[in-house]
Amino acid sequence: IFIVLLKAGFKISQSIVMKKNIVSMAASVFKWLLLPLAGILLLSGKKPSPHPFHVSVIEINHNAADKTLEISCKIFTDDFEKVLAKNYKAKTDLINPPDKAAMDTLIKKYILSHLLIKADGRPVVIQYVGFENESEAVYSYIEVENIATVKKIEISTNIMHDMFDDQVNIIHTTVGGKRLSNKLDYPNKETSFSF
Repeated sequence: IFIVLLKAGFKISQSIVMKKNIVSMAASVFKWLLLPLAGILLLSGKKPSPHPFHVSVIEINHNAADKTLEISCKIFTDDFEKVLAKNYKAKTDLINPPDKAAMDTLIKKYILSHLLIKADGRPVVIQYVGFENESEAVYSYIEVENIATVKKIEISTNIMHDMFDDQVNIIHTTVGGKRLSNKLDYPNKETSFSF
């Protein structure tokens, strides 16, 4: 009788283990199907929420060998498209521009009217080089020629001030290997660096 009960108990416990395995497998499959499905449902029909901060980064590097100031302006793509559309009443697409030359014209006009630079107390002529889109930001490239040496750089920028009253413009300047930085919170627009 003991052997019969032992075999019956073994069959019952084996049955319970199999049922647990089936339930565990079903839960695992459900979990792997549910997560992607939930992601699809959450993302479909909703645009991604805008980022909670408004920042641009301006990098100024003195290239002594070429006697230039090499400047890049990094601005969130969605914000930049909005301000260009608002200011110039034009359709903008900086990610896949159907007419890159038209976007270059808008960016050049915007950057050159919102960024002024002085080198050693003298206003400089800024030349627009071009732009590229990288991930979520647009990089605009400009340069200043005939700057053999520089001891002081003064910057006045109100980039994106015409769009956001919480705009922060961060400026990094490198001359002779020395890097100095400053942060301009709206409405501040002027800073200077001495080397």
